[in-house]
Amino acid sequence: MSRRLIIGGNWKMYKTPSEAAATAKSLKVKLINVENVDVVVCPTAIDILAVREIVAGTNIKIGGQNMYYQDEGAFTGEISADMLKDAGCDYVVVGHSERRHVFGETDDEINKKIVKALSKGLVPIFCVGEKLEERNAGKTEDVVGGQLKEGLAGIEINSAEKLVIAYEPVWAIGTGVTASPEQAEEVHRFIRKFLTDIYGNALAQQIRIQYGGSVKPANADELLGQPNIDGALVGGASLDPDSFTAIIKSAQSV
Repeated sequence: MSRRLIIGGNWKMYKTPSEAAATAKSLKVKLINVENVDVVVCPTAIDILAVREIVAGTNIKIGGQNMYYQDEGAFTGEISADMLKDAGCDYVVVGHSERRHVFGETDDEINKKIVKALSKGLVPIFCVGEKLEERNAGKTEDVVGGQLKEGLAGIEINSAEKLVIAYEPVWAIGTGVTASPEQAEEVHRFIRKFLTDIYGNALAQQIRIQYGGSVKPANADELLGQPNIDGALVGGASLDPDSFTAIIKSAQSV
């Protein structure tokens, strides 16, 4: 595979600042020789500065787990793109299934976040994916296609080239159930075609599409070996430095 893979660790609502710093220290040592894979860790907002202090000058980048689409204002509890940038972030997760289905974020809100992130120099990790009942009803492509269409509305080619897209089937997140490599590849291939239709083949091949959904060392080789899977957005396994490192090493071997 000619594309450089990207492995992201979404730490969700885990780890205090001291715990996050300890995890970052361990990863810093374990990943010292990893140069051919892009590595991103996405700690909770309160942990970002602690992690930044540890990984500064290394090959580990930092991402936020969420952000608001306004620059500032009376939005208690929200975080702006400028705040993430100043705290040391290069990436931000947008539209994660938990933001959609637990907190009720709409496609329109997600689109505004992607537009804002790109305008501020943050790389959005734009998440899409279907629920179990939608897959069982044969609506996977309708759902994912709709999320892509709405989320990418108004985003031109020169901005889209900076995107990362993460396919995360909701039924496989935190459940221990993983989409088979063939199932994941099928949806990734659909996403690639969708991107080709709106941006052309050259850019569609450049945009990296991660798989997210119970990725662990035991299945990383098979998943990352698929032609249209350009990396992984790792949840639970990224909380353990040994497991996360093993997944990253799988990406090295692709």
